[in-house]
Amino acid sequence: MILSGMKGFVDQTNTRRRHGCRVRTAGRKERSEGAAVKFGQNLSRARRRAGLSQEELGVRSSLHRTEIGLLEHGRRIARIDTLIQIAGALSIPPAELLEGIHWNPGDTAPGQFSIASPPPPPRRRGDS
Repeated sequence: MILSGMKGFVDQTNTRRRHGCRVRTAGRKERSEGAAVKFGQNLSRARRRAGLSQEELGVRSSLHRTEIGLLEHGRRIARIDTLIQIAGALSIPPAELLEGIHWNPGDTAPGQFSIASPPPPPRRRGDS
């Protein structure tokens, strides 16, 4: 009986209303976690290349340093205005922070993100 009650609770938390209909949202978080991690890697790389600390980037972009840290660690997904603020503070195009993140639309199933791996570093002469 407890398990059936828990299942009902889980079902309620995995649905929401859209246009008056119940829509399942289970899996939405899992689909975007990879994108958040990749965005964070791109952000961290761009910030280090600019020679800025998280705190300095936070000041330049009018965000708190902890927000920068959460974004870099993939624990938060940036809104479009945050993306623009950060890119402006780093003097880079916003697309640079989105490199390697792609959306694959679904036909009858929900779409999903695909995350590209960075290319391997170029080989130097004499390396085997």
